[in-house]
Amino acid sequence: MENDMHSIGETARDSGLSISTLRFYDRAGVLVPARVDPATGYRWYAPVQLEEARLLARLRRAAMPLPDIRLVLAGWSGADTELVRKLLETHLHRLEMGLSDARSEFATLRRMIEDREIPMTSLRTAAVRMSAPAPEMAAALDAVRFAAGSDPELPMLAGVLFDVEGGAISFVATDRYRMAVARTATTGYGGPRVQAVVPAPLVDAMRALLTSEEPVRLTVDCDRVTLEVGDRQVAGQSLDHEFPDYRRLVRLPAGRRTLVDVAAFRRALETGPVRAGEVRGQDGVACDLSVLKVTAEDLVTVCEDGDDDATRVAVNRAFLFDALTAGSRDRLILELGAPTAPIVIRRPDDEGAYSLLMPVRLDD
Repeated sequence: MENDMHSIGETARDSGLSISTLRFYDRAGVLVPARVDPATGYRWYAPVQLEEARLLARLRRAAMPLPDIRLVLAGWSGADTELVRKLLETHLHRLEMGLSDARSEFATLRRMIEDREIPMTSLRTAAVRMSAPAPEMAAALDAVRFAAGSDPELPMLAGVLFDVEGGAISFVATDRYRMAVARTATTGYGGPRVQAVVPAPLVDAMRALLTSEEPVRLTVDCDRVTLEVGDRQVAGQSLDHEFPDYRRLVRLPAGRRTLVDVAAFRRALETGPVRAGEVRGQDGVACDLSVLKVTAEDLVTVCEDGDDDATRVAVNRAFLFDALTAGSRDRLILELGAPTAPIVIRRPDDEGAYSLLMPVRLDD
């Protein structure tokens, strides 16, 4: 019988649905496999169900509600397609009305932005100079560079914020899905807060100079940023954009904290279950996810398939590996809150250096 059927892996590959999504729709009674092996629990789908899975993938991409999807699939194989047509038309009308409402709200928001009369105080000034240890600045840039954005639609995120205040400089980068912050002490400047968004190529050029123990001299002169190490220098224009107020983004409710051995945690991620996540970015490729939870013993574990613990959090695996590397410690603190709250990765010896990773919604 199985020779005439498709395995769950084949069905996932040929339909565009992930294996975890097919399992979810099985448990929800939406697309129940034709046969489940009683010994192994492995799911097998009849040939006709492949067409239903492809239809389900299209309905899911169109954001049709689950109750309507049930009815569409129930009516799909019948001779009378009127119900299916009505459901599709109703959902399309709902989407069009939602888009109309969204356009109206955005038009109002644009007017609100235009009408704002809050005076903008520039955080740039002429010829601000400071010094910092080269190794510390190098480590700080290494800790944040991975999170810089590359979306041309959001040029204000295509670099690293240099935020100078109170005898220290904070380096911040974000691409919306992750954010990294690091900090190093400075000398020679104690004036008002100064900010500059340094484009990623200039950040990389600066990092290339930070290979010695010599002190670094940093100058922010209006929209020009210069870094000097010994007789070497690199300079360039800062981005002419305002960086978002990152301090508001890090006001998070406290989560459950646990200290992890980075090497062991990496091995668990590399060998643990992987899920397909939602499509993001310009390449249209779905990211791989790892699903984490904190046990009663305050240990972070990678959830196995079928684990429906309400506290589990899904995260982009590649981003998590990047953050572990940027943490640059044998042990790091992982802080997990609600499934909808960012995952925080901190250094035990320097909690001013941390990464935030946005969670990814699970289908189930």
